[in-house]
Amino acid sequence: MAEPIPVLVAGDHFVRNRLLIDALHAEGGPAAWQVRELELPWPRVPFGRVAEVDEASGSEERMIEALGPARVCLTQMAPLTRRVLAACPELELFAVSRGGPVNANLAAAAERGVAVTFAPGRNAESTAEHTLGLMLAAMRRIPRAHAGMLAGRWDSELFAYDATGLEIAGSTVGLVGAGAVGRRVAAALVALGADVLVSDPYADPAAMPAGARLVPLEELLERSTVVSLHARLTDETAELIGAAELAAMPRGSVLVNCARGGLLDYAALAAALRNGHLFAAGLDVYDVEPLPADHPLRTAPNVVLTPHLAGASRAVAERAARMVAAEAGRWLRGEPPLHHANPAGVAR
Repeated sequence: MAEPIPVLVAGDHFVRNRLLIDALHAEGGPAAWQVRELELPWPRVPFGRVAEVDEASGSEERMIEALGPARVCLTQMAPLTRRVLAACPELELFAVSRGGPVNANLAAAAERGVAVTFAPGRNAESTAEHTLGLMLAAMRRIPRAHAGMLAGRWDSELFAYDATGLEIAGSTVGLVGAGAVGRRVAAALVALGADVLVSDPYADPAAMPAGARLVPLEELLERSTVVSLHARLTDETAELIGAAELAAMPRGSVLVNCARGGLLDYAALAAALRNGHLFAAGLDVYDVEPLPADHPLRTAPNVVLTPHLAGASRAVAERAARMVAAEAGRWLRGEPPLHHANPAGVAR
C-alpha cells in the first residue's frame, strides 16, 4: 500500500478545515492523505498583504512551520511567497479555493514547479442572489421600512405615491457584464418579468439567457431603470461608471454593484443620490474597504450597504472545498489540473 501523501489543510473561519478534510477524504479515501491542519484567522482578522502577495491571512512563519514536508496544500487565504516556497521544497500543489489566487506568487511557484490552482465560479450563485436581494431592497426601500418598525413607527407615509418603491416586473434592467454572475442575474430578471439589456463587448450572443439582449453601454445606460454591475475589474473597466455615466441614466433610476469597487466612482454616486437624480443604490463593494466612517455613502440617502458579503454562503464554502479537493484528487491520479493558474510552471 502506498504511503499517505502529506497534505496541509489551511482553512479559516469561512472555508473551514473540516469542510476541506471531508472533501479531501472523498478524493482517494482517508488512507491516501496524511493531513496536517492550520487554522487561519480570516475573517475575524482582516486579510492583507503578506510579503509580496495580496489578500492573505496568517504569516510566512506560520505557513513554513505548518507546511513542513507537505506535498499538497489546500487553502483559501494562506500566503504562498518566495520565502515559503524556498523553505518548503516538497510542495507540489497549492490549491486555492477562491476565484483568483492573489495570495500566491505564481511566477515563483512556476519556477519551482509548483502548480497553483483556483476555484472560478465558486460564488456565482451566491453573488447573483445577493445582487437580486440588494436590488429588491433598494427598489422597495425595505431597509427604511424595517428601521421604522424597529423604532416603533408604523410609517404609512411610505404608501404615498411619491414615497413608494419600484417593481422589477415591467422595468428595463441593464447588466454591465455577462460572466457567470451576470448571466444568472439576467435569467432571474427575465423570469421576474423585466426587460433585460446586457452590455459586454466580449460576450457570446449565443450564451445569453433567453429574453436578454446585448446592447452598447450607452444605450443600456439611457434606457435602464436599474443598472447592475457585473464586469471584471481591468484597466479598461476601472471607473467604468463615473459622473457622466450616472447622469446618462434616467432620473429616478437605481444603481447596484456586487462586482468590484473599482468599477464605480463612489463620490459621483453619492452626489447623484443626494441631488435626487438616482432613486436608490444597493452596494456590496467599495472603493475603500472596510468603508471609512467618514465615507460620503454613509450619509447618502436611499442607499443599501452590505460589507462585501455577496459571496458569503454556506454553499459557497462547501463548493470551494470540493473544488480544491478535486484538484488534489487529480494530482493524486496524475491528471492535469482543471483550473491551473500558472500553466507555464510544470507540476512535478
